[in-house]
Amino acid sequence: MSARLTARDITLRYGDRVVSTRLDLDVPDGAFTAIVGPNACGKSTLLRALVRLLRPASGQVELDGREVGGYPAKALAKQLGFLPQDPLAPDDIKVRQLVGRGRFPHQSMLALWSAADEDAVTGAMEAAGVADLGDRPVQELSGGQRQRVWMAMVLAQETPYLLLDEPTSFLDITHQYQLLGLLAKLRDEGRTVIAVLHDINQACRFADHLVAMKDGRIVAEGDPTDVVDAALIKDVFDLPSIVVPDPVTDTPMVVPTLQGE
Repeated sequence: MSARLTARDITLRYGDRVVSTRLDLDVPDGAFTAIVGPNACGKSTLLRALVRLLRPASGQVELDGREVGGYPAKALAKQLGFLPQDPLAPDDIKVRQLVGRGRFPHQSMLALWSAADEDAVTGAMEAAGVADLGDRPVQELSGGQRQRVWMAMVLAQETPYLLLDEPTSFLDITHQYQLLGLLAKLRDEGRTVIAVLHDINQACRFADHLVAMKDGRIVAEGDPTDVVDAALIKDVFDLPSIVVPDPVTDTPMVVPTLQGE
C-alpha cells in the first residue's frame, strides 16, 4: 500500500525522558491501522507526533512529502482529524455546539456557517449515535456518551485521516463494536484510520494493518493474520497464550493461558 503519512527516523521525548528512538512508520492509505502494545510503550506519543502535537527531537513526520510542521493549522486540520485520550470540553457547552467545533477548519471570516456545515454535524451525530443528545450539556453526560460526542466532533471535521487515541474508552461492549464497525466502514469508503486500541482481538478483527509496540519500538507490523502469533503476544505483552481463528471472522484470536494466582 502507498503511504502519504510517514514518520522517518524520529526520536520522541518529553524533556529528558526519551520515549522512542529512530522510529520509522508508513501509514497505509485507505487502511485501518491499529496500534497495540502494553501501557506506556509509546503508542499515544507516536500518535501525538503524527498530528504534530509533539515535535520530534530528530527526524520528521511528513504528509505528502512535506513536514507536518510546515502546514498552516487549518490546512493540516482539513487532512488530519484527531481524538486525544482525555479531551476536555468547555463548561456548559451543549452537544451540538461541541460537535460543530469540528467544522472550524472549513470556515472562513466570510462564511462562518453553511448548509454543508449543518449537514456534516447532523450526519456525524447520527453516525456516532448521539443525534438525540444535541441539546444536552456535555458535562451532564456519562463517560460513554461523552466519548461518542467527541467521536462525532472528529467525524464532523470530514478529514481523509482519522487518528484516534483509545476511541473505545468508556464505551460498553455494544458501543465498542458499533464504533469499530463504523471505523471499518469509513475505511471501506476510502478514509485512513489510525487507532490506538487496547483489545488485541478487536484490533485483529477490524484492522487490516497492525503495529505492535514495546518500549518505544515497533516490533512487528503488517496484516494481523501475518504477524499475530503466540510468540508475538508473549514478547509484547508478556502473556502466555494460544492464537486460534476467530469463529466469526477467521482473524487471529488471542486466548490467554495464564491462570493467575
